[in-house]
Amino acid sequence: MSGEMDKPLISRRLVDSDGSLAEVPKEAPKVGILGSGDFARSLATRLVGSGFSVVVGSRNPKRTAGLFPSLAQVTFQEEAVSSPEVIFVAVFREHYSSLCSLADQLAGKILVDVSNPTEKEHLQHRQSNAEYLASLFPACTVVKAFNVISAWALQAGPRDGNRQVLICSDQPEAKRTISEMARAMGFTPLDMGSLASAREVEAIPLRLLPSWKVPTLLALGLFVCFYTYNFIRDVLQPYIRKDENKFYKMPLSVVNTTLPCVAYVLLSLVYLPGVLAAALQLRRGTKYQRFPDWLDHWLQHRKQIGLLSFFFAMLHALYSFCLPLRRSHRYDLVNLAVKQVLANKSRLWAEEEVWRMEIYLSLGVLALGMLSLLAVTSLPSIANSLNWKEFSFVQSTLGFVALILSTMHTLTYGWTRAFEENHYKFYLPPTFTLTLLLPCVIILAKGLFLLPCLNRRLTKIRRGWEKDGAVKFMLPGDHTQGEKTSHV
Repeated sequence: MSGEMDKPLISRRLVDSDGSLAEVPKEAPKVGILGSGDFARSLATRLVGSGFSVVVGSRNPKRTAGLFPSLAQVTFQEEAVSSPEVIFVAVFREHYSSLCSLADQLAGKILVDVSNPTEKEHLQHRQSNAEYLASLFPACTVVKAFNVISAWALQAGPRDGNRQVLICSDQPEAKRTISEMARAMGFTPLDMGSLASAREVEAIPLRLLPSWKVPTLLALGLFVCFYTYNFIRDVLQPYIRKDENKFYKMPLSVVNTTLPCVAYVLLSLVYLPGVLAAALQLRRGTKYQRFPDWLDHWLQHRKQIGLLSFFFAMLHALYSFCLPLRRSHRYDLVNLAVKQVLANKSRLWAEEEVWRMEIYLSLGVLALGMLSLLAVTSLPSIANSLNWKEFSFVQSTLGFVALILSTMHTLTYGWTRAFEENHYKFYLPPTFTLTLLLPCVIILAKGLFLLPCLNRRLTKIRRGWEKDGAVKFMLPGDHTQGEKTSHV
């Protein structure tokens, strides 16, 4: 045991490139930063924490020195660019021209452009910020990097933000240098090619949830349609036919009737494209033909549609908890009690309704639990810890179970109402009958695909079999004639 206590608990070799414990080169280069804004301060903090020597160039170093880490040297711009070989340019595009006086000192150095244009600037200028910087300093090597990393991610570390650093430049050696720095800071560099790609890289932070636009519009469209339908049935019809004022139901009751409809249909739309894709593969007899563009985009948006389904289901659960708190609900209970007393009924009990509500609520809780599991496993941190088989089982098998539970939940809610004339207001069927159409078609189609004749053919197609192929293909355990493989 002699001397064992002097050894570090964690070997230096075991420290990976994540966070501030990253392995830094023994001779870490001195790094310069031009600018004293929020991003420059966060960048300096991260670089100092990763073991780099940082020199910050500011027009007013005395005023800004207190904002930077104590280990960072804050000086005038002319002094800051004299010794470092790598200099981060953390100023706005309109201030690039103010750096032209430093052209001689910057010659031969690597300039890292971290700026992002506004939407207006991006549309106004054909040149990216990085290309514009390169045109002002032709004797320098310009690298576009770190523009998709937020100041918060730089301060908190890559565990709490995006890990990828997109890098593009015309000089491979410069890209290699910045990639090594990114790894030392705990990030993952991603080569985006030449500096001509900088315009595309600069457009990334300008996009506002691009993959959520179509699913969100779809969800809002469904909500408006179902809300209007329920408003006509539950509020407008009693007002016109019976002269009953039920407009008080609009903020809560009608919304709560609409939310499960939207959640249920969205969940169905998650699994409908898979059914259509399987039917298309069966018809074509191959998996090597592209799906139509609309189906391909639909398949790519299934995650967002599923998460929106979970969101509406959670809102439905919360709204349902609020229903007994309404003043109108309390009045209804009092009125019901008065009617029972006047009718000399000592006990009000409907066995069938009691069982229906018990089963209905139980199935709803189970369906919401399944949706919660699907939502949690959609998170990148959870999904990355699962292998493909586990992820597929949760998202496909358990997701389909959630659809079945939701269907049973809806059926027990409707019970016999679909066959009672008084529930057809303005000759419009109850809302739950409309929502059942699509899920029932999907469940029926899934059941058909489980038939041995279709399931076996679909499995062969997804393993490379083609209808018009020349070589025979055989599944394990299939002792029919020959094997068949794809031409591709």
